[in-house]
Amino acid sequence: MNAATMNASNPGYVVVEGPIGVGKTSLAVRLAEVFGARPILEHPEENPFLERFYQSRKSFALPTQLFFLFQRARQLEQIKQSDMFSSGYVSDFLLDKDKLFARANLDDDELRLYEQVYAQMSLSLPVPDLVIYLQAPVDVLHERVRRRGVEYERLIDRDYLQTLVDAYTQFFHHYTAAPLLVVNAERINIVDREADFQTLLSHIRKIRSGRHFFNPLVANL
Repeated sequence: MNAATMNASNPGYVVVEGPIGVGKTSLAVRLAEVFGARPILEHPEENPFLERFYQSRKSFALPTQLFFLFQRARQLEQIKQSDMFSSGYVSDFLLDKDKLFARANLDDDELRLYEQVYAQMSLSLPVPDLVIYLQAPVDVLHERVRRRGVEYERLIDRDYLQTLVDAYTQFFHHYTAAPLLVVNAERINIVDREADFQTLLSHIRKIRSGRHFFNPLVANL
């Protein structure tokens, strides 16, 4: 489905992306509710290596990364095998960015192995009708991660978050595969402030093609 046909009854395939703590899952869930779409969400709690990864990133980066790759690819197969025109999908991950984490965490030999596995999977995945990229400063992300109280996430340090933020910035600077809305999510709260969500939703509905930016701090001046 082309983004130009996005409407309240069928959004097509929408992806919300951004670093940990930025609010992508909360937004994806709300958009799925509004559009009556099926949510496709990451389930990090199912990854048996994730807690050990945060304890020792070098030792557990490869199994953690491969588990997520297989999990995400399996989830996205749902779109290919079903009638997307019936209701649409909203996801909180973009498989294209999987390599972003691989390059940030794997050593050279591990990265070569990961890339071989990725290539052998011969992934033929649907292109999103819209990607929403949420941005926020590292200190904001660090505080949000701390507040949500997942024990092993408390091991995430500021330097690692900065590495991820920089990688996301670089990735989306060059991203052209789908229409893109870049959102400054530093001060919006789409869970507790309905006005924030409705303002963002109105911008999302306007996107048809190209690259767009939404900064509520500027819009509210």
